[in-house]
Amino acid sequence: MKLTKRLHSCVQVDQDGRTLVIDPGVFSEPDAGLGADALLVTHEHPDHFDEGRLRAALDANPAAALWTLRSVADRLAPAYPGRVHTVGHGDAFTAAGFDVQVHGELHAEIHPDMPRVTNVGYLVEGSLFHPGDALTVPGVPVDTLLLPVHAPWNKISEVIDYVREVAPREAVDIHDAYLADIARPIYDGVLGSLGRAPHRRLTAGDSTDL
Repeated sequence: MKLTKRLHSCVQVDQDGRTLVIDPGVFSEPDAGLGADALLVTHEHPDHFDEGRLRAALDANPAAALWTLRSVADRLAPAYPGRVHTVGHGDAFTAAGFDVQVHGELHAEIHPDMPRVTNVGYLVEGSLFHPGDALTVPGVPVDTLLLPVHAPWNKISEVIDYVREVAPREAVDIHDAYLADIARPIYDGVLGSLGRAPHRRLTAGDSTDL
């Protein structure tokens, strides 16, 4: 598989001429979902789910389909009958030839006074895990963990402990639009030295083979 980092929490995965895009949100490139054969969305927050980007992707490729939780699926299913699939924790499915397992149920807590929305993570090809906005431990081996490094709901000690608990072969940064460039070396340093797994970040548009 080839992993391409897009802005914020969006990533693109390519394999054997097929393209999977996860979480094209409002901070992603305007064309982030275009060309996808399958789209996955972890939850309803706009930095992960932008209805316009999803509609553009589904309109551009009549064979493309979307897998997501109910709160997102209900918004799009009427316009794309048979192409929007609702999934939840414990489900497994094939999307454009990619084997996907679903792990997790709730968004991480931002504050006790804020209700927690549903959030699911996706394990692609038994190798690449995108947790969305949660520190979900899938309970199975993970080669590449897409790591939410900076969010209103986390702190760096939690991120470090999350890498340790998942114990991936490597961790690659996502959820980084809020992180100022001046702070990048600090995050790189502590994650690299304390995470107990090789850590790296890709600039949006960069790709790496998995």
